[in-house]
Amino acid sequence: MSSMSCLEKLLGGVEVEWKALNSVFDVYAGGDAPKGALSEIKTEEFNIPILSNGIGNKSLYGWTDKSKIEKPSLTISARGTIGWTSFRTKPFFPIVRLLVLTPKIELDLKYAYYFMKTIENSYEVPVAGIPQLTKPMIKNIPIPIPCPAYPEKSLEIQAEIVRILDTFTELTAELTARKKQYNYYRDQLLSFEEREVEWKTLGEVAVIGTGSHDTKDAIEGGDYIFYARGRAPLKLDVFDFDETAIITAGDGAGVGKVYHYAEGKYALHQRAYRIVPKEVMEPRFIYHYIAAYFYAYIQKASVSSSVTSLRRPMFLNFQVPVPTLSEQKHIVSILDKFDALTNSISEGLPREIALRQKQYEYYRDLLLSFPKPEAETAVNT
Repeated sequence: MSSMSCLEKLLGGVEVEWKALNSVFDVYAGGDAPKGALSEIKTEEFNIPILSNGIGNKSLYGWTDKSKIEKPSLTISARGTIGWTSFRTKPFFPIVRLLVLTPKIELDLKYAYYFMKTIENSYEVPVAGIPQLTKPMIKNIPIPIPCPAYPEKSLEIQAEIVRILDTFTELTAELTARKKQYNYYRDQLLSFEEREVEWKTLGEVAVIGTGSHDTKDAIEGGDYIFYARGRAPLKLDVFDFDETAIITAGDGAGVGKVYHYAEGKYALHQRAYRIVPKEVMEPRFIYHYIAAYFYAYIQKASVSSSVTSLRRPMFLNFQVPVPTLSEQKHIVSILDKFDALTNSISEGLPREIALRQKQYEYYRDLLLSFPKPEAETAVNT
């Protein structure tokens, strides 16, 4: 179905009027944090969130006892994550120039939220000084209002667009919740803090080494898997090892986050590491444990804010639990099933979540691509 036929069906031939943002919303810019009435944690007295610029929980500055915004509103980040739009339903206290949009006409706020999400990457701000989005910059942003002469019909159209888009966002949220559920059960299975178990360093329970090849050695259509520094393995006509090992890149994209489970013959990059478990360890157990906790470990061990490369001592000193082999195999049997559902490249949850997000963005843009008048007002006029 084309975008116009979809919109035409929803609109039913009614007029669409583009209104300036400041004729649809009262716009407010956050100021300073409240003095003397501020708590870092939520309490019975301080239960009103103080919101700044940021995404998700990173926008939460603290808690206070009085709100400045009581009505359901939209917020737009004015600094840092410029343009990021959030939907707010509860009272809050905005600070640090956070832009707040409160409807002053009859409007489905969720409809406006979805529209503002389509333009949140379109703002242009001056590069001099501190980049900042201001009230004058957004006041003339055009917003499509279907059937403005008949508010009841207008709200019906807006509500139907919201209903369709909510279907996609709710499905994405459900899939993301499943991923979190997997992580919870994985952590329960791999947590040995309250159980008696021997702990050893990875250097004690595995052989750790690197390969000898460079990325330029790769051959398209080679006979053996060649684990290099990227996420996707390459190919070579020769192999270095014939074993079961956990492979991860020593630097490059995804360092400390991407792991491969190698079985049989393979070639290895000179800056990729192979971890070969000894007989006391079930290889898949080591794989799951490293994939779950190694990145957090190297983040704590690093002196800089980000880890860009790995060194052998980082692996050697990593602590791993050593339960009995039978318990390791039992844990692996459960985690492998979860892993197949959540992390499979072809059919796992990450792929499904990404697909649903793309579908949502496609239909959002399709449903909100109203025809504009010829003399269109620019976003930051």
